[in-house]
Amino acid sequence: MTTFIDTHTHLDGEEFANDRPEVIARAKAAGVGSVFIPAIDVKSVATVLDVCHQYPGYAYPMIGLHPEEVREDWADQLDTMQTMLDADRNGKQEFIAIGEVGLDYYWSREYEREQLLAFERQVQWAIEYRLPLMIHCRKGQNEMVKLLRKYEQELVGGVFHCFTGNQNEAQELLGFERFSLGIGGVLTFKSSHLRDDLPAVVPLSRIVLETDSPYMAPVPHRGKRNESAYVADVMRCLAASYGVSDDEVAQQTNRNVERIFGIK
Repeated sequence: MTTFIDTHTHLDGEEFANDRPEVIARAKAAGVGSVFIPAIDVKSVATVLDVCHQYPGYAYPMIGLHPEEVREDWADQLDTMQTMLDADRNGKQEFIAIGEVGLDYYWSREYEREQLLAFERQVQWAIEYRLPLMIHCRKGQNEMVKLLRKYEQELVGGVFHCFTGNQNEAQELLGFERFSLGIGGVLTFKSSHLRDDLPAVVPLSRIVLETDSPYMAPVPHRGKRNESAYVADVMRCLAASYGVSDDEVAQQTNRNVERIFGIK
């Protein structure tokens, strides 16, 4: 059986505290060959690493400050994370990406300036440490694109996580040639336009699979806690949308992951 990869799951979260081993077992049984776990703040770096140490060679950690976690102490948090990155570079080199980082103005622009400053500093880390970016963006694509353009030639690549935009937005992001779009459960929603828009403008060579679990479970699990096993539902829906086999989607997205993250 061809395995595939969940490039974005918050498996370290409290939502999985009571049954994490079972969740991992179900993921493996469904064909998930590995899972990538982003941090969202300094505190979560420890929980992410703890889970990854329990499942070496299967769960891989990222480090970053999520835009919704940017508060008055954002600079102190980033200072602490940079110390962790320096130690990582001089040790086992565990972190596979800078993430989850970006901009989120969906609820509020209270920390707009701080989010931009935090994001730019973490983009600079991606260049300094030669790591891809795992980017979260809601209601801030114009600002994000403007910032990334400054560093485009120096970045090694990354993923625009949880893409739900239209064809024009997809084409704009694909202008960053070393980046791919992260596609998750929203693809399967009845109201989603992605099943038409993605095949129209996005080649499969620019897509990676993800769940963002425990959030946004795909159909037929919508409304329940999401988990990595359900990335198989996203893969099958993507295959149907593109008119190709499940195997082709699995193999192509795996190649895309290897190109971006260096992990098979």
